[in-house]
Amino acid sequence: MANNPRKIHLACISDVHLGTFGCKAKELNRYLKSIDPDILILNGDIVDIWQFSKSYWPNSHMKIIQRILKMMGKGTKVYYLTGNHDEMLRKFADFSMHNFELCNKLVLELDQEKAWFFHGDVFDITMKHSKWLAKLGAIGYDTLILLNAFVNWICVKLGREKLSISKQIKNGFKQALKFIADFEQTAIELALEKEYNYVVCGHIHQPQIRLVEKDGKQITYLNSGDWVENLTALEYQNKEWKLVSYHELFDTDSEWADEVDEAVDLNQYTNIQMLYQTIVK
Repeated sequence: MANNPRKIHLACISDVHLGTFGCKAKELNRYLKSIDPDILILNGDIVDIWQFSKSYWPNSHMKIIQRILKMMGKGTKVYYLTGNHDEMLRKFADFSMHNFELCNKLVLELDQEKAWFFHGDVFDITMKHSKWLAKLGAIGYDTLILLNAFVNWICVKLGREKLSISKQIKNGFKQALKFIADFEQTAIELALEKEYNYVVCGHIHQPQIRLVEKDGKQITYLNSGDWVENLTALEYQNKEWKLVSYHELFDTDSEWADEVDEAVDLNQYTNIQMLYQTIVK
């Protein structure tokens, strides 16, 4: 599929969390190689600056940056929308260069209908009043993902199905489910007030497309999910939105991850400190 990428109008991804152990960068790179979008929207938490460490930035993570730059070079318009984990970039909002734009939110017209894109952490009360707790939770989540990977390795060896510990924990707490429901409802109501046709978020790692009718109005709520557990993206083509899953698109049992990508030159980033200084400047 990488040799014949699918032509689509728009692709939207969020919550990649580059720089953390939980990030599925190899899978994301494979997905990005399989598409040729006119527009690529990076809807927040792409680079996890909260947990960024000079000692952990593997080649697979650098390849994502290189892949996006390569897409830009071929004509793809890239919008980077800031999230809470990359909020350091918010002071550079409205920066643009060639076919790249950095912003906090975005409104696009798609076939005479308006789509409102933003990460969604503005609705998170923890982010407003207890940021230290949110950061502590992020570290705990990354640790949980590592533990989950070990548990799934054992499950595979025993011939059992893989499981998601974090999803089971979320589903076991009514408060977590209520937060997700409140988040979605708040986004929908605000978008209805602004008379948008679509509202597209990230942040909560819950991929979804849902048509909502209220007071005689219709709006579609969309969430692109994440590239830590769900490995999902949103695509728009021919007046239709699709929620695509890596596991449904590709043969996940193949040995593709070990292939050499000759188009990506990592030699210039052998010193991780150079990359770190570039990001925090």
